[in-house]
Amino acid sequence: MNLELTDRPVLVCASSAGLGKATALEFAREGAQVMLCGRRPAELAQAAADIRAATGREPRWTVADLSRAPDIEELVKATVSAFGGLYTLVFNSGGPPAGSFEQFDDAAWQKAYEQNLLSCVRSVRAALPHLRQGNGGRIVTLASTSVKSPVNDLILSNTFRTGVLGLTKSLASELAADRILVNLIGPGRIHTARIDQLDSLRAGKAGASIEQVRKEHIRNIPLGRYGTPEEFAKIAVFLGSPVNTYITGQTLLVDGGMVKAY
Repeated sequence: MNLELTDRPVLVCASSAGLGKATALEFAREGAQVMLCGRRPAELAQAAADIRAATGREPRWTVADLSRAPDIEELVKATVSAFGGLYTLVFNSGGPPAGSFEQFDDAAWQKAYEQNLLSCVRSVRAALPHLRQGNGGRIVTLASTSVKSPVNDLILSNTFRTGVLGLTKSLASELAADRILVNLIGPGRIHTARIDQLDSLRAGKAGASIEQVRKEHIRNIPLGRYGTPEEFAKIAVFLGSPVNTYITGQTLLVDGGMVKAY
């Protein structure tokens, strides 16, 4: 299917690795002009080189800390300057630390709020004028299956990812008149470094091996395996493309059937 993304300007936040990088790569495969961002220049340069080698496209990259408002503003300006506009914003941010309620003080809660929710508010605010100028656009927010079913020992993520869901649903209604479609994707057990980290933490806490932890998770996944970043990215790219013309305000879980909630 032609997703009509050739030369469309796309900004993928937190895209030097993991799901962000996979999503940026898939947009590039479809011919989009892609802006990467992250905090570490060396990782961004490597991600850009990997995407270039895989697609022949030339992604741009900008160093940005999404917990800082000025960085977000400069990131959007750099995207518009490089590509002449913005059609799709993919909001992504790194996961906050794992842990239970009593482990975190006010500083930890504030940091997670700025990293995972306020950063989304700021990214949309900075991007919105340019999305409107593009005669309609797309916003795809990346969160977690925790927006439907909280994950044990991830109370910070459970709280603020759900805030992103509320924002996404509200924006879908507010921006429909501008023909800007807004949707959320919740990854399940998609095999990334973040999932490896969480599995390792759980294994250490349970006195089990990582393989035992993975088998336990897989028993709850009807498809019987972890997903791949590429599988996730294809869904994100479809929702962020012009071919998606009538899906907005929705939450799509990419989890192999793991979450049973409606």
